[in-house]
Amino acid sequence: MTIGGTPVATEEHLLTRVERGLHMPAEAVRYLVIHCSATREDRSYTVQQLRSDHISRGFIDIGYHYYIRRDGTLTQHRRHDEVGAHCRPFNRCSLGICYEGGLDAQGHPKDTRTPEQRTTLAHLLVKLKQQFPNAIIQGHCQMPGATPKACPCFDARKEYRTLSPLS
Repeated sequence: MTIGGTPVATEEHLLTRVERGLHMPAEAVRYLVIHCSATREDRSYTVQQLRSDHISRGFIDIGYHYYIRRDGTLTQHRRHDEVGAHCRPFNRCSLGICYEGGLDAQGHPKDTRTPEQRTTLAHLLVKLKQQFPNAIIQGHCQMPGATPKACPCFDARKEYRTLSPLS
């Protein structure tokens, strides 16, 4: 596929066979997409489990750029200029941020973010808006044409609509 005269990988290639190093320029980042891990609020879901699950799905590694654990710990898994594998067909123009949780103890969709996750997510989004001021913050479920699901189990667009970068 060619976009703007530049060859780019197909979504299938991005998800299954890409080698580290496929880049997107900073001006390409149009969305900051919030996800949940779709795991129960009463169970831990470690970075190692996330990595294993993504690799078993055919990804080369974790598809998100960031992961936020229940205790607020933030880990980064892709550079900002690396194409993610988190929200077809927007992987080439977005950064993916995932929080641990998203399901109640019975396995139903629920906003399970802890106060620590909320704080970490808000701080991360402020920093990202400094780097990508025109990027729109949306939940996975709010991305047009993306796989229909409840993820991230809250209205990210509404919650962060007034968020702006620090001066």
